[in-house]
Amino acid sequence: MRTRRVSAALVLLLCTLAVAPGVSVGCASGGGGHPAKINQTLDDATIQTRVKTAILNDPAVGGDQIDVTSQDGVVTLSGVIKSADHEARAAELARKIGGVKDVKTALKLEAQP
Repeated sequence: MRTRRVSAALVLLLCTLAVAPGVSVGCASGGGGHPAKINQTLDDATIQTRVKTAILNDPAVGGDQIDVTSQDGVVTLSGVIKSADHEARAAELARKIGGVKDVKTALKLEAQP
C-alpha cells in the first residue's frame, strides 16, 4: 500500500513540473481534465514565465512595470512603460520566445511630472 502512495505521489510530482520547450506532458487526471487543455495551460504558463523573465533581465525595459499574460500562445503586455521605445523593445523580446504566436500590447506611457 505504501509503495502505491509513493508511486502516485511521484507521478503527480512529475506531472506538475515544468518541462523543456516543445515537450508536451499528458498526465492522467482523475478529475476528468482534458489532456490538450492541460498541455496548453502548461505551455501558456511557460511562455508567460519566459517572456516575463526576458523583460525583467533586459537593461532597457527591466525597470518598467510590465505585466505578461498568455492565452493559446498569444502574449499580452500591459502596464506602464517609461518611453515609447520600451513598448517596441518589450514586444521584440516577447516575439523571440518559443511558442509565442502573436504579441499584443496594452502598454501605457508613464506620466511625466
